[in-house]
Amino acid sequence: MKLLDRSKSTDFAAALAAAGYRVAAPVSDGGLVRIKEWAPGAEIAASEMPLNSMKDFLFPRTEVIGRWTLEGDGFASQDVRPDAPKTAVLFAKPCDAAALAVLDAVFNWDCKDCFYNAKRDAAAVAVLACGSADEHCFCTSVGGSPGEAHGADLLFRPADGGLRMIVEPLTAKGKALADAAGSALSEGQAQADPIARPAERFDPGKASAWLASNFESPLWKELSLPCLGCGACAYACPACHCFDIQDEGSRSESVRCRNWDSCGFGLFTLHAGGHNPRADQSARWRQRMMHKFSYFPQRFGRLACTGCGRCARLCQAGMDIARACARISPRENA
Repeated sequence: MKLLDRSKSTDFAAALAAAGYRVAAPVSDGGLVRIKEWAPGAEIAASEMPLNSMKDFLFPRTEVIGRWTLEGDGFASQDVRPDAPKTAVLFAKPCDAAALAVLDAVFNWDCKDCFYNAKRDAAAVAVLACGSADEHCFCTSVGGSPGEAHGADLLFRPADGGLRMIVEPLTAKGKALADAAGSALSEGQAQADPIARPAERFDPGKASAWLASNFESPLWKELSLPCLGCGACAYACPACHCFDIQDEGSRSESVRCRNWDSCGFGLFTLHAGGHNPRADQSARWRQRMMHKFSYFPQRFGRLACTGCGRCARLCQAGMDIARACARISPRENA
């Protein structure tokens, strides 16, 4: 059995960096915890729920996908290749790893996105079984579990009262991580700690059924009334994937950029002629709910929500998608 002392988390990261990996991990950053590129001296907060998800490293907030330069009287296309360094994402949450199935489906649906797939192929994901669920977590309501390994290449299981972690490589990528860790890992025996499961807050099947027949329900205005349309929920979500494409340029060069977007923004569906089919925030918040629990399952056979709860934690208006789902699909034993 391979083991990692929790005090040696940074040694593990350092060994991978020395082996040529770009290491991403939850790092204390000005009093907050974010998943960011690890550098020597950075404190790893392995058990904390970071504000962002590892989506940032697979689907960047902005990315150049095309480039042209002025040559004579015309523009010449330049080769733009994906920026996809070999990456190790350490101590990801199970709910973040579960979102990879959502992103994989979207970016390989009607065409294969070479920029996403290059980053995905170059990334190895090490998940830490989650023992720190709070009142916002609801992975068990959407078919997940705090101890699952869906999407993971390597699984860390807390052991011996949190002092150590059992290291379980699950794929060839995960084995490569364990091999690269070298002396940061030890051999021995340990007792895995029990992982508490958050209580199920709603029935996703009932929620989807309600959504399918209540597009014009007056309840939408009540449910969406606090929404400010700030987009924080979409940007923090590990599964949200809306983007916009913009061209920017100068006299000698132009680039085409893909940027994160959100269906909660007022301009997201604004037509060039001035019409907006989602003219108010109620319609936009309804779209978010419908996409995650109705449209996406119909098309891809899975929910577009993994129950991480970041949307509720970050919402300054107190919006809670799990509470809304519970409202439209009350549990019989509640």
